[in-house]
Amino acid sequence: MKKIRYILPFLVLLTSCQQFLNVQPELQVDESQAITNASTAEAAVNGLYNRLGSDNYYGSNFPALSYLSGGDIQWTGSQSAPQEITARKLTAANGYVSSAWSAIYQTILQANYLLEVVPTLKDPQLTADRKNQIQGEAYALRALSYFDLARGWGGVQLILNATHTPSDNTGISRSTLDETYAQVLKDLTAAEPLLAATTNRNKVTRKTVWALRARYHLYRREWEQAETYASKLIDDAAAYKLAKPYNAFFANNAVATTESVFEIAYTNSFKNGHYNWWLPPALSGRREWAPSDKLVALLNDPNVGGNRKDLIAQTSPPGNLWYGKLYYRTPLGTDPAYIIRITELYLIRAEARTQLGKIAAALTDLNAVRDRAGLAVSQATTKDALLLAIETERQVEFPFEADRWFNLIRTGRVAVVLGITDASKYVLPIPNSELLADKALTQNQGY
Repeated sequence: MKKIRYILPFLVLLTSCQQFLNVQPELQVDESQAITNASTAEAAVNGLYNRLGSDNYYGSNFPALSYLSGGDIQWTGSQSAPQEITARKLTAANGYVSSAWSAIYQTILQANYLLEVVPTLKDPQLTADRKNQIQGEAYALRALSYFDLARGWGGVQLILNATHTPSDNTGISRSTLDETYAQVLKDLTAAEPLLAATTNRNKVTRKTVWALRARYHLYRREWEQAETYASKLIDDAAAYKLAKPYNAFFANNAVATTESVFEIAYTNSFKNGHYNWWLPPALSGRREWAPSDKLVALLNDPNVGGNRKDLIAQTSPPGNLWYGKLYYRTPLGTDPAYIIRITELYLIRAEARTQLGKIAAALTDLNAVRDRAGLAVSQATTKDALLLAIETERQVEFPFEADRWFNLIRTGRVAVVLGITDASKYVLPIPNSELLADKALTQNQGY
């Protein structure tokens, strides 16, 4: 049986598969019983979010691929997979790569099944509006999944139909990067009219789609559309605004603040695995990932980090170890995973406006982010200086989220900033296990 091409389209009510932690419970039912009425459809869409938030996707491993690659996070522990990433010795056998790839495709397969079955259900409790909402969520989360595959691995196999048997969806060649991104836009476009234009920070709405489109258009260098879609949320000041000071969106057990456009909620039975890797042993973690000396200096610099220094803390003597404290809560593992925040929309619009020659407007957006961090206004006056200033803001704004590496690749700055000149290393390897399972799948060059 192929590793990811065939999974029973079961209801994932509690799901995760953390590579080095205890496996969380997973409830599944036979395919023929999986989605038959309103209640099972609701359970299945909840399962889709659990796929997205699993330890191998946004609950740990996928963001880790970005921040461990981005040069600001050091590996301090014993596991070989993160060591390979930080040492620039990534291989196709890396556990983080294979588990993230599998988790993303499992999310896609769950979305595919919802898209196939929900329109056919004839339960009077499942209204037409609710069917539309579920389908919109499935399209949007499939779009996010393919977006993450594209920015991580390049062009990938586009699996757009439900998988019922091991022979379904096999022998599909990899699409190009442009084709993969085109599918992302197609799914976002399909999702938008199906969703209500409401505010929900834990579920996908039309506003979530607008935010994802802003990010998509930024990556595609479509500046006008990036500005337009970012503005849709920034202008909705009643729903979205920068939490002030910086730590207001995560300190003191805060959740679902006006800062968040989309975050994944966790519970004591469905945990976010980040804390285990960031917190020191004294706080029941392993601290195998830690901020680098450079990042510590930037965050503690009052002219760069400002009040974002609250992202890090130091253990007591004699250790004096710096650690990340974005994921810290009690009960452990109940921290949100932040998919997209309003700050990113400000920085997307700032960059888009810079590229469009709207320097003054771009500075206004950048300075809104800096003001929230307790910083003086930026002194950048030229396009190049402003782009570098935006890059620095991203570096200290999202160091423990899935941004730094992908941002440097997107802007073509990875060679200058990290000294990685081999362009074949700008994408992740296709897992060896997947190449063995599907002969139609080809490896990225250089691996």
